[in-house]
Amino acid sequence: MWKGVGLQAKINREKQEMDPVEYTLRKRLPRKLPKRRNDVYVNMKTDFRAQLARCQKLLESGGHREICVHGLGLAINRAINIALQLQASSQGMLQLAANTSTVELVDDLEPEDPDEAGEPMTRTRNNSAIHIKVFYPDPQ
Repeated sequence: MWKGVGLQAKINREKQEMDPVEYTLRKRLPRKLPKRRNDVYVNMKTDFRAQLARCQKLLESGGHREICVHGLGLAINRAINIALQLQASSQGMLQLAANTSTVELVDDLEPEDPDEAGEPMTRTRNNSAIHIKVFYPDPQ
């Protein structure tokens, strides 16, 4: 039996239980890794050039030999693009090491009318993430 059939049935049951008219979806912020000075969390709201300039500043004048660029969901492509732009602008002096992961996100479903509707619910979902280490290799 195809596994997708069971998944589709589960999704249909959730849709029947939760009427979108009665609930408001509130997406919680993702749990972040411990923030270090050389961590850059890429998002789609901040200007690309500003994020690229921040990374360049950390590598050039920030005294860091490596930075870690993190991207979640839609921002994965932007994180990859930033890392590749940094490598290209360094004439190949920088190296890249990428790791991918899956991050569990939590959404809150709050009733529109607290008097009439049911109680608040939470829903978990998975999202892809990338962590790119941009670094100067040790001279040999």
